[in-house]
Amino acid sequence: MIRKQIDTMAFNELRAIAVFTKAAELGSLRQAGVSQGITPQAASQALTQLEAHLGVRLFHRTTRRLSLTEEGGRFLSAATPGLQALQRALHGARLGRDAIAGPLRIAAPRSIMLPVLWPVLEAFCARHPDVEPDVQLDDRIGDWVAERVDVGFRAGSPPGDGVIARHLLPLQLIVCASPGYIARHGAPRSIDELASHRCSGFRHPSTGKVMPWEFAVDGEIVARDIASVVLTNDVELEANAVVAGQCIGQLVGVTAAPLIRAGRLVPLLTAHVTQHLGLYLYYGSRVAQPARVRAFIDLAVQQVAGSTEWVLSAQELAAATKRRTRRG
Repeated sequence: MIRKQIDTMAFNELRAIAVFTKAAELGSLRQAGVSQGITPQAASQALTQLEAHLGVRLFHRTTRRLSLTEEGGRFLSAATPGLQALQRALHGARLGRDAIAGPLRIAAPRSIMLPVLWPVLEAFCARHPDVEPDVQLDDRIGDWVAERVDVGFRAGSPPGDGVIARHLLPLQLIVCASPGYIARHGAPRSIDELASHRCSGFRHPSTGKVMPWEFAVDGEIVARDIASVVLTNDVELEANAVVAGQCIGQLVGVTAAPLIRAGRLVPLLTAHVTQHLGLYLYYGSRVAQPARVRAFIDLAVQQVAGSTEWVLSAQELAAATKRRTRRG
């Protein structure tokens, strides 16, 4: 309550000084009030409060004339430069809010940034060359306020409280192998048969934990710890090992979908593909966002939200399985 009273007082004093300087410029308290968007009565009250606060009379006033006192003249000389500087600062802040220019701080996981979000950033920079992107590739969602993140992306579950999140894409988890691996070792026909195959493992870059494989089973998500012969904390390296035929891997759809469509990988155990995870865009506030932040969010949603480029339909999964069966 005390702080609110202080803020209100400071605002009223600023308005009163603005009324005073405008009245000195125009020679009319009524016109000064009009220029400030307030009534003549409010302008007169503001000036009276300012004089009472300062303990001096600033104007000689009659019904027809308004002239500065000696104290008023000195106060005008002292107050005008500061008020003009403040007005320039306010104008500059508004321009910064409205201009699509300046630093844009983005946080995103590397595995998603490169294939999905880089085209968005590339298109955005082409449209708005005065924006200065500062991209932090990180799989965690940290303290976005302390890190001054404008827009973040997260793969997995929605970000927690304190940010606004927008779901962009489902992230499928697809068990895959190369045609060469299947030709040499065969393909598992059930989740249990994975134990007899060479499999990859993914170590979370932030926590260091080896992530279990997750499967859709009877409408639920079931996690299994799968023994690995190739273990890494890099999504691209894991995908390379699977494509090279070194192992079977469970890859996220963003990585797997283009490789399956190109015939370089074959989806396995397709009845157990999950898409309970998602790609989320998050930001701190809908209020007073700089134009560059709003424009980037709009473009990301336009280009990524609901896209089928990174998600395999049931028909595509079935067709890819049939191609493998025919080859076999």
